[in-house]
Amino acid sequence: MKKDHGYFQRRLHSLLGVIPVGIFLLQHLLVNNFATRSPEAFNAAADFMANLPFRYFLEIVVIFLPILYHALYGIHIALTSKNNTSTYGYFRNWMFVLQRVTGVITFIFIGWHVWQTRVQAQLGQHVDYDMMAGIFSNPFMIAFYTVGVLSTIFHFTNGLWSFCISWGITVTPHSQKIASYATMILFAGLAIVSIRTILAFI
Repeated sequence: MKKDHGYFQRRLHSLLGVIPVGIFLLQHLLVNNFATRSPEAFNAAADFMANLPFRYFLEIVVIFLPILYHALYGIHIALTSKNNTSTYGYFRNWMFVLQRVTGVITFIFIGWHVWQTRVQAQLGQHVDYDMMAGIFSNPFMIAFYTVGVLSTIFHFTNGLWSFCISWGITVTPHSQKIASYATMILFAGLAIVSIRTILAFI
């Protein structure tokens, strides 16, 4: 029974990492990328998201709770997993380790990002282009956000590879190899989009 419970938790952890957390990440990156067009375009996109119907319900049920479960159980996995890269230095072993490391970095980054934007919005600040430009006026925050965003994207795209295996989408070595290339290409594309977004606020 305990084994079955752990299996269910891992499957749920894997699913939530893609639906809805991964989908929310893609949407968040898309909205932020409007900054590359103009400050007005970013403000319009941010205001649209802020005025969605049932926004608080969506944030709590569809975003915050799934992220919290995925993060806490992910940290449990990171702390209890055994890494063997010193003995077996294969590509996937290193990706396994990086998945755990970027998961911890992502957890810290998201916590700070929520405090710096969402919580501050509740305290009366308006989340707009000027607010983000103010954050990125600090060189440390540029570095922090760059590492945090790239870690988050890597954790998501590399997690897609594991998700495909866990849910029986890629069952052969050949299909898993194709998935590796596809997720690396997706990481590169999203990384470029994100770096361009950060530069647009500087």
